[in-house]
Amino acid sequence: MIFEELDEFKKDLRSLLKKFRTLNDDLDVAKQVLEVLPDERAPFSYRIDNLGLVTCVIKVKKIACKALKGKGVNSGLRLIYAYFKTEQKIVFIELYHKNDKEKEDRERIKFYFK
Repeated sequence: MIFEELDEFKKDLRSLLKKFRTLNDDLDVAKQVLEVLPDERAPFSYRIDNLGLVTCVIKVKKIACKALKGKGVNSGLRLIYAYFKTEQKIVFIELYHKNDKEKEDRERIKFYFK
C-alpha cells in the first residue's frame, strides 16, 4: 500500500503533535491496519457520502492515541483519507480532534478530489 499526505494534512499533524506527542507512532499503527483493511469498517470507519465524487473518501472515528491514556480508540481523533483500490494507494486528507472541530472539511476534500 502506498501512503501519501496532503500538505494541509501535514499542517494538521504538526499542530496536533504539540498536544499529542505519540501521534506519529499512533499513525504508524493506523497505517498497519489500513494496509490490511483499507475499506470502511463500521463502527470504526465509514464512507463519507454526498460529496459528488467518484473517489472513495473514508472517515476513521476510532484511532487509538497513547497520549490520551485511558481513552483507547475513543480518543476523539478523526482521520480522513481517500482510498484508491486499483492503485493500492491511500491519501491522508485531514486529521483533527473532535473537540476542535465538528466535522471534516468537505471543501478541502472536493478541492483535491474533483
